[in-house]
Amino acid sequence: MIRRNLDHYEVKATRYIAHGGGIAHMVLTTQCLRTMMFLAHASVPPGNKLLGHEDPMEEIYIVQKGRGLMQVGKEICEVKPGDAIHIPIGHYHELTNTGDEELTLLVVAGLIPA
Repeated sequence: MIRRNLDHYEVKATRYIAHGGGIAHMVLTTQCLRTMMFLAHASVPPGNKLLGHEDPMEEIYIVQKGRGLMQVGKEICEVKPGDAIHIPIGHYHELTNTGDEELTLLVVAGLIPA
């Protein structure tokens, strides 16, 4: 069993600025995962965004707290706690915090296809 949380020393050591507008931590990575690339936690302050980008892997964003506006490809929708957003491989995506509180989310990523 592998157990991690945001206070774990290995998770704290991975802190980085995520796509220009959020703070992220890698909770689990390929060092301990076999069929997935990573599980990350990200937080986006009010008025900030994870700038639009494309990734070479499939992702799922799971909103934990806060509200926002999610764009995947040409589709845009409001997101709230409990929402899971599927992002296909290579699709442009951007997340904007539209609320008054920090927006937090989990990001699950599949392996990059061979």
